[in-house]
Amino acid sequence: MLSGAVPVKDRMEVVKNFNRERGNQVLLLSLTAGGVGLNLTGGNHLFLIDLHWNPQLESQAFDRIYRVGQKKPVYIYKFICQETIEERIKVLQDKKLSLAAGVLCGTMQRNVSKLTLEDLKSLFSM
Repeated sequence: MLSGAVPVKDRMEVVKNFNRERGNQVLLLSLTAGGVGLNLTGGNHLFLIDLHWNPQLESQAFDRIYRVGQKKPVYIYKFICQETIEERIKVLQDKKLSLAAGVLCGTMQRNVSKLTLEDLKSLFSM
């Protein structure tokens, strides 16, 4: 397991052990603990069960297992329960990705890095 409770100095050892070819294994990893420079080519299935309002953080998580040195096909699964906040987060993610694509293509100009009051209201159905 790699979470914020694992001291930073011990994290690379967890990663090294995971990447060794040892058959079937599971690494539980929080998005915040796995945010910087991890190479997790020992795995090839990612199960994302806690969506984040910022879709780029999830993209970074996907990139952790799809790295140079990965020899296996990579499969990514997102679990979203209907009629929950996760479903509303997914809608917000899609909106943010669309806005970002518009900004990058020069068709829109809007700050997409922060949650607006309207975004928060839609997340919490207010």
